[in-house]
Amino acid sequence: MNRSEFEKFIFERYGVTADHPWTKYRDNSVFRHEDSKKWFALTMNISRSLLGLDGEGNIDVVNLKCDFYLLCSLIEDEGFYPAYHMNKNNWITVLLDGSVGREKLCNLLELSYKLTSK
Repeated sequence: MNRSEFEKFIFERYGVTADHPWTKYRDNSVFRHEDSKKWFALTMNISRSLLGLDGEGNIDVVNLKCDFYLLCSLIEDEGFYPAYHMNKNNWITVLLDGSVGREKLCNLLELSYKLTSK
């Protein structure tokens, strides 16, 4: 699943459109609960080097809130990294380059949505 497919899925599933709170980083998209305004997903286009990846250029990622114990097992798998620029005990960074299956990504999104709801 790529970034545009993922963001489309968020809209279809939760009826939420992206918020762009940083004028300097217009490519970063925050997805929030309508009632509490809490974030449940943050999509970004970041330098590969920020995740310790080989190669030049940028890559699309999403930060999702995650259970600590699940997070610890996920970072062992391809496509998962300790959260970039967020609390690494509560958030995980997932590549949006197709390396993580759609079902797994959607399940993690649902978990993040539930963990951040009231």
